[in-house]
Amino acid sequence: MMLGLESLPDPTDTWEIIETIGKGTYGKVYKVTNKKDGSLAAVKILDPISDMDEEIEAEYNILQFLPNHPNVVKFYGMFYKADHCVGGQLWLVLELCNGGSVTELVKGLLRCGQRLDEAVISYILYGALLGLQHLHNNRIIHRDVKGNNILLTTEGGVKLVDFGVSAQLTSTRLRRNTSVGTPFWMAPEIRIILPNMLRKI
Repeated sequence: MMLGLESLPDPTDTWEIIETIGKGTYGKVYKVTNKKDGSLAAVKILDPISDMDEEIEAEYNILQFLPNHPNVVKFYGMFYKADHCVGGQLWLVLELCNGGSVTELVKGLLRCGQRLDEAVISYILYGALLGLQHLHNNRIIHRDVKGNNILLTTEGGVKLVDFGVSAQLTSTRLRRNTSVGTPFWMAPEIRIILPNMLRKI
């Protein structure tokens, strides 16, 4: 489904930026507040943008129809702020996970000469696996599970995020034959066959 940017609502009617909280592949991530009820969220802002990126549209299509689950980040909507002079902004508004990523947690502990306790590792893995099970039950494969894509909340939540390279399986397409993701986080068997696959392209 091709999504027209102009069909999306203007974010400034609902959301107000509070502060910058990070930087992603496509742009900055901000903490925002809902003008109507005061609730907080996170927004990935892509700018300037003139048409819908394939990965962003894939993420939108998956998040829009995926039922809520405690171990998958909640989706609050996609918005478009038009600016014909410098290019428009695409806003992807998601649940705020203010505990950071698992990668950030591990690096922070290593800087202090510490490591994650096994009980904490088990807890995080259990939450991530429950999230993956929910995706698989809805015929979605994530294809880029890694520390940066597992976020934590200050209440102890574990959330899967970033569905830009995810895929939706259908009754006519029960598997995917392409290899995508982050090489150092791939399964060993995929790392072994990947060079051969690339040589054939």
